[in-house]
Amino acid sequence: MADIAALTKLIEPEAKALGLDLVRVAFFGGKSDPTLQVMAERPDTRQLDIADCEALSRRISDKFDELDPIEDAYRLEVSSPGIDRPLTRVKDWADWSGFDARVKLAAPLDGRKQFDGRIVASNGDSVTLGVNKLGEVTVPLAQIASAKLILTDALIKATAPLSTEGVDQIVEDAPRRGAGKIQLEG
Repeated sequence: MADIAALTKLIEPEAKALGLDLVRVAFFGGKSDPTLQVMAERPDTRQLDIADCEALSRRISDKFDELDPIEDAYRLEVSSPGIDRPLTRVKDWADWSGFDARVKLAAPLDGRKQFDGRIVASNGDSVTLGVNKLGEVTVPLAQIASAKLILTDALIKATAPLSTEGVDQIVEDAPRRGAGKIQLEG
């Protein structure tokens, strides 16, 4: 298995050189389909376009071709964190305060290993979630195995692209069952 901390130390300067923040480095797929997943974003927009993915992928590939830090064959996947992004950094909790998250713990807390709730506060060592029927639950960051935002209408609205540049036209469909739909064509 690859040393994620060592890989992160190699990848982070490549992302920074492109003006990107590294969100997550992970290895998936085991022996059958090993994939090194790198998530990054522009700090000012929290987005990443295809040109950014391409540039970062090339920089990582060049660096890894030189140093060969992974013994076996693997696939490199470079992407944005997406709308229902993972919460991997201390700053993510403050940045996404007020939004809903799913938090999975390494060990049970009050008999539970998973909490879904609104991010209420964070202090660098822990995060407080507003959980239905439980009230506020404070979870030490060190106990979190994984966490991600939950896709909601509020999250979709907050993460809408800043620009539709390159889109030929916007077509608004008639609302169906009380919901409107905007389709981008181009």
